[in-house]
Amino acid sequence: MATTSTTGSTLLQPLSNAVQLPIDQVNFVVCQLFALLAAVWFRTYLHSSKTSCFIRHVVATLLGLYLALFCFGWYALHFLVQSGISYCIMIIIGVENMHKYCFVFALGYLTVCQITRVYIFDYGQYSADFSGPMMIITQKITSLAYEIHDGMFRKDEELTASQRGLAVRRMPSLLEYLSYNCNFMGILAGPLCSYKDYITFIEGRSYHMTRSGENGKEEIQNERAEPSPNVAVIQKLLVCGLSLLFHLTISNTLPVEYNIDENFQATASWPTKVIYLYVSLLAARPKYYFAWTLADAINNAAGFGFRGYDENGTARWDLISNLRIQQIEMSTSFKMFLDNWNIQTALWLKRVCYERASLSPTIQTFVLSAIWHGVYPGYYLTFLTGVVMTLAARAMRNNFRHYFIKPPQLKLLYDVITWIVTQIAISYTVVPFVLLSVKPSFMFYSSWYYGLHVAGILVLLLLPVKKTQRGKNTQENVQLARSKKFDERENSLGQNSFSTTNNVCNQNQEIASRHSSLKQ
Repeated sequence: MATTSTTGSTLLQPLSNAVQLPIDQVNFVVCQLFALLAAVWFRTYLHSSKTSCFIRHVVATLLGLYLALFCFGWYALHFLVQSGISYCIMIIIGVENMHKYCFVFALGYLTVCQITRVYIFDYGQYSADFSGPMMIITQKITSLAYEIHDGMFRKDEELTASQRGLAVRRMPSLLEYLSYNCNFMGILAGPLCSYKDYITFIEGRSYHMTRSGENGKEEIQNERAEPSPNVAVIQKLLVCGLSLLFHLTISNTLPVEYNIDENFQATASWPTKVIYLYVSLLAARPKYYFAWTLADAINNAAGFGFRGYDENGTARWDLISNLRIQQIEMSTSFKMFLDNWNIQTALWLKRVCYERASLSPTIQTFVLSAIWHGVYPGYYLTFLTGVVMTLAARAMRNNFRHYFIKPPQLKLLYDVITWIVTQIAISYTVVPFVLLSVKPSFMFYSSWYYGLHVAGILVLLLLPVKKTQRGKNTQENVQLARSKKFDERENSLGQNSFSTTNNVCNQNQEIASRHSSLKQ
């Protein structure tokens, strides 16, 4: 019987016993399914055209806190404490330095909670836990703090294009802040979204298509029916079903731990070791595919996640998608894998660290990622190895790729070889992330004679490394189409940082016909 203890509700214990899964995991899945139904209800009955955004904020927040209490019990109070203190820091410290204090506090509070979970509770128990949602809330707290600092303190000419696009020009109210951090769509599994995108969704301005008029003001370009997310939601739920089926039937038969089995290491040939390494890590990914795709579907079902229309006029619902499975499995470079895996976290790391670091941005980014993920030693081994692999892969690509562009047959050969090398390197790198502890992680690396570590270091020593430009051509530049329009609207609301949410929403309704946040 699945009798794993939980800090949350035990109402579903009979179901947990029936499916032979820990109660924490059952609570998580059931709450996410409830959130999916609530999202459909939210979009249907609390649509922005039918009710005020004040009500939408209140309902989204209360539902989110209820789900948190059901899953984590009184530990859910950590979410309110972390958010509440961070909001006080923003108000008291001021826009000049609040981003630094919010960053240190939010990340420090998260780390303390992770230490207590690991060293006070069961070490290595890898099921749903209260620090998981706190990781997302930490991202939101720090992101918004930097966005407010950029929008209310720094000059526009000091900002990169992406920073201008995300800059927030008005201090959010407490209700807006809690709604952003704790709404039911993202409280359990995220994903991270920008504050601007969330407020745009709540206020019902995600679907307007505009252009700049002759007088410089925005004009409605065309009136299109509000796109339905139903097709996108159904497609994502099908992916969830397949991922869950794969996880329950196949993943458990291919444990990553078998890579360090003494008998396997002593008897298996090197081709067998390489193939099993790849297959076992491939089998470990569907649980992430399930959780992140379901979270994306929940947001879409509520009407959040619309990016615009593609060249064929098809609605795109991938604004806050957290992964692209096909690109992940077909990655031919370390960068391609990282760009398509946990996308919103990668963007967060870029926005708060990589773009702002003055020294060794790649190393600082990987260290921040390790700290954010938790205190298991395996995380740090993975991300330190990732630094070497990323820099080595970049050096190889910059020095050799241009020789294999033409003819097409040579390009195909290059792609096949780089796909094989990338998949092996990724699998080799993330084994400690799964094993968690130091001893088994070093057992694995020593069984491979630290081969890829040595190869990566040799590449960095022997090949010239080109410096990369940061802050240009970033993934999130697509959000620039929204920046000027949103900024003008924010300024029109006045400089009173403590105006109530209802007043803001009333002003939004008056100017909704000529303001929007998204261009085609």
